[in-house]
Amino acid sequence: MIGYSTYMIGFLIKKTFFDLWDNLFRLALVNLGFIASLAFPVFIPPLLEAIPPLAIFVMLAGISWCFVYLLTAAMSIKTISDYGSFGFTDFFNNLKAAWPAGLVMGVLVFLLWLLITMVIPFYLSMNSMIGLLLSAVIFWSLVGGILSFQFFPAIRARLDTNILKVIKKCFIFFFDNPGLCIFSLIHNLLLLALSIFLAFLIPGPAGILLYLDEALRLRLLKYDWIEENPGENRRKIPWDALLIDEREKTGTRSLKSFIFPWKD
Repeated sequence: MIGYSTYMIGFLIKKTFFDLWDNLFRLALVNLGFIASLAFPVFIPPLLEAIPPLAIFVMLAGISWCFVYLLTAAMSIKTISDYGSFGFTDFFNNLKAAWPAGLVMGVLVFLLWLLITMVIPFYLSMNSMIGLLLSAVIFWSLVGGILSFQFFPAIRARLDTNILKVIKKCFIFFFDNPGLCIFSLIHNLLLLALSIFLAFLIPGPAGILLYLDEALRLRLLKYDWIEENPGENRRKIPWDALLIDEREKTGTRSLKSFIFPWKD
C-alpha cells in the first residue's frame, strides 16, 4: 500500500472508462463544441489576411475562447466524476464562472510556448556553458510546469476559485504526487493519440478532462485520510480501504452490459 498504489491507478482507469462510457454522447457533444471552437482561430484568420490587425485579433480571441471553453467543460464534467450529469443549462452557467480562469490558463500556456520556441533556443544559440546551463534549467522548469498545470482545470473546478491559489495548488499537487502527474501526462498523451482515430470525438479533450478530475477527486481521499490520521506514515496509504465506497458506487460490469445495457 504505497503512495502511488497500482490499486488506486487501476481503479482510476476503470472508473474513468465507466463514466466515459455512460456519458459517451454527452462527452462527444462537448468535444464537438471544442472542435468547432478550435476551427474558428484556425480557419477564419487566413480569410482576413488582407486586414492583418483584424486577423490577429480574431485569432487571439478564438484561442482565448478555446481555453474558456475547456475550463467550462472541466467544471461541467466534474459532476460526472461525482456520479451525476450535466445539461446545457449547467454548461452555460459554468461559463460565467469559468472565463477568468480560462483566460489565465491561456496566458500560462502562451508563456510555456514562448519558453519552448524562443527562450530555450536563444540560450542554446549562445554556444556557451552558461547558455547550456540556463537552457537546461528552463527546460526542466518547463517540464515541471507542464506536469503541474495539466491539473489546472480540475483544481479550479474542484478546489478553489482564486486563480493565484489554483496556480499554487497545481505546484503543491505536483511536488506531493510526482508519480501520478507523470503517469497522467503519459496517459493523456495516449488518449490524445487514440482520439485521432476517432476524429477527436471520443475520448478527446473531454475524456482527458474527465480523467484529470477523476484522478484529483480520488487523490483527495489521501489527504482526508492523512488529516484524520496525523501520526500515520503518509507513504503507506490504505487505498483498498479508502476506495470501498467508490468501488460499491462504481460496481462491476460484463462485456454484455457494455454493449446491451438495457438487458441488465
